[in-house]
This record gives sequence, structure tokens and C-alpha cells, in this order.
Amino acid sequence: MQNPLSHCTVLLDEAVDSLEVRPDGHYIDATFGRGGHSRLILSRLGAEGRLTGFDKDPQAVAVADALALADPRFSIRHEGFKFMAELPAACADGILMDLGVSSPQIDDPARGFSFRHDGPLDMRMDPSRGESVADWLAEAEIPQMAEVIRDYGEERFAQQIAKAIDRRRQERGPLRTTAELAEVVAGAVKTREPGKDPATRTFQALRIFINAELEELQQALSASLRVLRPGGRLVVISFHSLEDRIVKQFIAQHSKEVYDRRAPFAAPKPMALRSIERIMPGEREVAANPRARSAVMRVAERTDAEAP
Repeated sequence: MQNPLSHCTVLLDEAVDSLEVRPDGHYIDATFGRGGHSRLILSRLGAEGRLTGFDKDPQAVAVADALALADPRFSIRHEGFKFMAELPAACADGILMDLGVSSPQIDDPARGFSFRHDGPLDMRMDPSRGESVADWLAEAEIPQMAEVIRDYGEERFAQQIAKAIDRRRQERGPLRTTAELAEVVAGAVKTREPGKDPATRTFQALRIFINAELEELQQALSASLRVLRPGGRLVVISFHSLEDRIVKQFIAQHSKEVYDRRAPFAAPKPMALRSIERIMPGEREVAANPRARSAVMRVAERTDAEAP
């Protein structure tokens, strides 16, 4: 029987194939998770190859530490992938980002990521740092809550949900568990798409906000331009439209020549990336792992042009 806290890596072969791993190359798994992509990358590296992992989650880092002890070609950094910016320029032959929350995080009630399991209302990727969702909701004003739920969850009932959370605080005190929040949201959201829990968008919004996920993604993408060598691959797997929009726009922005309007006759500045392809999971993978159904993978290659 499968471990309930195991993780099924999405687009495993497609992502690692897209990196075009060289045996002597240096690669970055920017979101280690439980190491599915990392192990496959390592299997394709030779003795001189190197793999650097990043992850905020202490549980993921514990798994990575064990892998690092077993394989000296691998090292892990307990920090978010925006810290790729600290790596030397042009040091990597490929960067892989598998965004969002992992199955072990969702399925562990103690982490507070899911409305399907009652647990502490936390949602921090690294529970040892920063503010939990419960602490933030205890103090946030209605306009702040509505803005976060609307902007990060694309939730049209954001105002009603924020007011319902405020009423709940006034009547019974702050929300402390995932079940309490899910109940409040269900009472405020009167209609929802068939098969979708009313709390889905609100939980997504609060998780993204409390972990500053979109801001960190933008910083990591910018860092990738400096860290990748010419010819190096950038592979990004997204699981919702907000992430994918950022990745798509970033690749598009850097995949075209830039003209200086102040010097209209000057040669354009060459593009820093070359967009290669967009890949989605096949029917067989989605059937085996329903969480793969929303995944979108984008692949780009670093050119030899200077980053803007």
C-alpha cells in the first residue's frame, strides 16, 4: 500500500529530459520536495556532475540531507529558491522549478494546507519561520483579507468571505484550525463549480500569500538568467494560472529582441532566452495522479546574450 504521505512527481521524465542533462554538468533542483526529479537527474550525471537543491521545508531538507550523505555529487540548501541569486554567475547548465505545494504537505494535517483534513491553520512552507495563516487572519482587516483572497485565489466572493471571517472573530474568537476556516468559507460561498470545494480558492490564496510564493517566483526567475550558462535550460512546472502567467510572461519578455527607443537606428539587444516548448501531462499520468491535471511545464534555453 502506498504511503499516504508519499509524493508522485509530476512530469518526471519530461522535465528531466527537457534539461538535456550532460554527465559533467551542474544542475539546480530549485524545489527539491521529496527528490523525485533530483534522483533522476543524479542517475544521468557522471562522477564529475553536480546537483544543487533548494527547499524551505524542514521535512524535505531532512530527505535531502540523507541523499547528500549517500551521494557526494548532491548538496542541499535550506532556503527558498530566490537564493539562487547568491550562486556564481553562469554556473548552471540547467534549472528545474516544480512549483506549488507537494503531496506530503497537503496530506499531513499538521501542516494545515488542506481543508480536507482538520489541523492547525498554519500553511507555512517552513514552520520555523514567519507568520502562520491563523496569526495573520487574527489581525488582518477586512479589506486586506478580501484583497488577498481575490488576488491570489481569483475568488469572486472574496469580500463576502472576508466579512464572514471577521464576524466569526467577533462572535467566537480567531480561527485556529483548517476545519473552522473551511466552515466559514462554505457559509459565505453560495455557489461553486461542480466537484470543487468552496474553500479551494481561499486556501490557495492564503497559502500563496503567507509564503510570498509569487514574489519569490519572480525573484527566482530573474536569478535564473544570471545563473544559467549559455545553452542552459530553464524548466518550470506550474499548477495554477497565476504561476503559469508569471512564467509565460517572463519567458516571452526575454525571448524577443529589445529595441532602444532613444536610438531607433541602433541594433536591437539580442534576446536572453529562447522559448522551446509547453508540455502538459498525458491522459495516463492524469488518470494515475489526478493532481497532475492542472500542471503546465514551460521550457526555455539561455542564449549567449547578456541579461537585461
